[in-house]
Amino acid sequence: MAADPARITSRILIETESVLFRPDEPFVFTSGRISPVYIDCRRLISFPRARAKLMDMGAELIEETIGFESLDVIAGGETAGIPFSAWIADRLMLPMCYVRKQPKGFGRNARIEGTVKEGDRVLLVEDLATDGGSKISFVDGLREAGAECGHTFVIFHYGILPQGLRDLEAHGVKLHALATWWDVIACAEEENYFDKDDLPKVRAFLEDPDGWAEQNAHKVKKAET
Repeated sequence: MAADPARITSRILIETESVLFRPDEPFVFTSGRISPVYIDCRRLISFPRARAKLMDMGAELIEETIGFESLDVIAGGETAGIPFSAWIADRLMLPMCYVRKQPKGFGRNARIEGTVKEGDRVLLVEDLATDGGSKISFVDGLREAGAECGHTFVIFHYGILPQGLRDLEAHGVKLHALATWWDVIACAEEENYFDKDDLPKVRAFLEDPDGWAEQNAHKVKKAET
């Protein structure tokens, strides 16, 4: 593994301006959670050198933690996971498919695009993980198609919602990530990425995301009006 992949990943996220901070107009996730910070991994597709480094480190992490000959197919989660799954599949020299959030509703009414055979050992690839809910849905789609899916890889894992990891583990899925918020915040402090007055606000959220959300829920309503 490359020297300190978590720090390299964090540095890339900061340099590509993929780390966003908006305490007065919180971000709203698909799960309904609110946050003053957001990682926009979709930006990474526009930075060839940065994304290549991340994919190299990702492939190495997968080989080290899952195995060299322990996978048959790489699956991307619609939509953000698709490009990253293609690059990972290319590095691991494996077939690639992708999983729709819902069956497309016409034609074959397929949820899986590409080829997955009964018993294939599939790795789900996405850009990031917050509470793990979407990962479980994608894993279910793969398993319904006959695949075995016990691992998911992401570039970034929030790392502040332990229940999400417990839910994945209970579902028989192990999460592999290059970096978490704790890695990014450490790098941001060294790089002076956040204003010194903003750092305590970021840490307040990371240390108690539910408490922060409760205290700042009124800001979401204000932002929507």
